[in-house]
Amino acid sequence: MFSQRLSALQNNSLEGAKVLVVDDQRINLEIISTNLSPYFKVFFAKTGQEALDSCMRSKPDLIVMDVNMPDMDGLTACKKLKRNSNFTDIPIIFSTAVSSSENENKCWEAGADDVLIKPINPLTLVNRVKSHLQRKLQADILKELVYRDGLTGIYNRSFFDDYCPKQLRQAMRSKTSLSVLLVDIDFFKKFNDCYGHIEGDDCLKSVAETIHDSLRRPTDIVARYGGEEFVCVLPDTDKDGAIKMAQSICHNICELNIPHSESPHEFVTASIGVACSTDGFDKKTDIINAADEKLYAAKDKGRNGYQV
Repeated sequence: MFSQRLSALQNNSLEGAKVLVVDDQRINLEIISTNLSPYFKVFFAKTGQEALDSCMRSKPDLIVMDVNMPDMDGLTACKKLKRNSNFTDIPIIFSTAVSSSENENKCWEAGADDVLIKPINPLTLVNRVKSHLQRKLQADILKELVYRDGLTGIYNRSFFDDYCPKQLRQAMRSKTSLSVLLVDIDFFKKFNDCYGHIEGDDCLKSVAETIHDSLRRPTDIVARYGGEEFVCVLPDTDKDGAIKMAQSICHNICELNIPHSESPHEFVTASIGVACSTDGFDKKTDIINAADEKLYAAKDKGRNGYQV
């Protein structure tokens, strides 16, 4: 994933960029789609609420949104997205038929990155979208260079230290649950001693990729916590959801079938500690310490499993 984004920047290519177009008028959707589809992957929503739901399913790289819509207007949807730390970096371009200073000011106050007046000049639309996407892509690459683990390619400890507190605050504001999984490869030191550090590095990369691929939503992340430990942050996930994720990760790591002659399980396995904000954890240190205690409990139970 990271290498693809870096290649896109180097090649100045935006073909894989996802643009969400939000408008309640079909003719407007068709016009904007006709102009943007040759260059980007275009998705649609007809209301502000549909736009929010679409972002939760698959985070877009940019949004072109009408101001006046039923159910939830564009200004309200923009404010909600900009208040959510998962979506603050998405450029939002408003399209509006009302060309007044008062209306434009409302767009800027809501958090807009640009405003286009209907009828929109097709060339202006395409070039504005390209310009915002290029700036976002460059910013994303810089963040990834800072926040990526050099060996595994997943996020590093610094990213977790920044991401987890933001998500805990978001969970408190929205009155939702947040879960943390602390994942440790069983008997990894013995694996290194037996097979060597090159095989050990390959094992770390395979496990990291497997955990990453096990996550379901764009807001779910995995970071390398240190050595053979990984940490998952699962926003809007209660204890039952975290248990299902822990089961899935344990199963998927076993399915790698990486031989480990020094383990009683004969293959590489993992132990997982699970903690949820609903147990009263509102600080990163508290929830990670709770997950760490559960991790040690999972090891005491024989490893290759999880504890909550």
